[in-house]
Amino acid sequence: MSAFTPDAARERAGWTDFRVAAAERFAAAELPSPDEEIWRYSRIDQLDLSRFVPGIASTSIEGPTDFVSESADDPELFADETPDVFAELNRAFMTPVVIRVPAGKIVAEPIVVTHTISGSGTAVFPRLVIDAGEDSEVTVIEVFVAADGTDGDEALVVPVLQVHAAQAARVKYLAVNEVGSQTWQIGNQQSVGQRDSTTLLATVTLGGDYVRARTEARLSGQGSSTKQVALYFAGDNQMHDFRTIQDHDAPKTTSDLLFKGAVQDTAASVYTGLIKIRKHAHGTQADQTNRNLTLSEGAWAESVPNLDIETNDVKCSHASTVGPIDEEQRFYLESRGVRPEIAERLVVLGFFEEVISQLPAGALADDLRERVSTKLDLTGTRKQDKLTGASA
Repeated sequence: MSAFTPDAARERAGWTDFRVAAAERFAAAELPSPDEEIWRYSRIDQLDLSRFVPGIASTSIEGPTDFVSESADDPELFADETPDVFAELNRAFMTPVVIRVPAGKIVAEPIVVTHTISGSGTAVFPRLVIDAGEDSEVTVIEVFVAADGTDGDEALVVPVLQVHAAQAARVKYLAVNEVGSQTWQIGNQQSVGQRDSTTLLATVTLGGDYVRARTEARLSGQGSSTKQVALYFAGDNQMHDFRTIQDHDAPKTTSDLLFKGAVQDTAASVYTGLIKIRKHAHGTQADQTNRNLTLSEGAWAESVPNLDIETNDVKCSHASTVGPIDEEQRFYLESRGVRPEIAERLVVLGFFEEVISQLPAGALADDLRERVSTKLDLTGTRKQDKLTGASA
């Protein structure tokens, strides 16, 4: 880990004291292990940071760029909580993009931020800040791209997202993971919604070796609401890992979460979620749903929903399922002449459509459907044994 020293952080442009302090805290901390509850079931013990050196992703921005800056004069803008050592490492080596939307402004077109990672052994630390003023509206799509390389051509992506939604602001955010099979991604997403604000935090993950996202959506103002949706599909030896917190810190707030995933071959996925309702958050409604399909006998998925409720005047629900394709749905299609492999594709695409229809993806939606279909087409060349009974 010698590459991630305070001296290395000092070489980055801007916020020197801020960066060095973060690097010092990182150096004094221990790396997490699967023994910790928030990292349970993960592969974090397989990460060898000594294989990486700090680098910088190539970032491009499309759409209304008047609201975008790659610098900021106030380090406190980046001073949200650091829930783990990787968020601290991002503070030390971050390359920030700041989107500031003035009060009352509606940004009609999505702002698309694309980070391209290249170079074996490179670790990059994108940080995206969305600062939406009162009664403003903006949609942001963030794309992470790293091409497949040869054996050993590894990359590490450690992104951080911060969303600040002021009173009555409306923010939609979508992260699209297009990294290659040699890439690890360990991200943190944080949003804070003030009175009557609405936020959408959406994620699509199809690539990567190990991809983890920890999302904390805090509702700090009365009447604020947040929605979290995700689509993830892991194959081969991939692992997709999601940890979410719906934090109700004000009365009459609303949160809704829908995460849907599929695993095939020997891939794995993990979802653990927490609905936290504080004592003063009366009149709150919170829903949490996680559904998983296991498409092969060697695939594995874990789903652990949790509730932490400190007041009685609330409405909460949580649900999770892990299991194979419904045989009745398969039989229905096959009985009408649909070939088995086509029937499976139709069922899986229908399973994901509930999420895709809620994404602020625009023209990307059809591409996402095509990529899911292509990933399923790989089943034609892999072994044909499919799970027909057991539920995790």
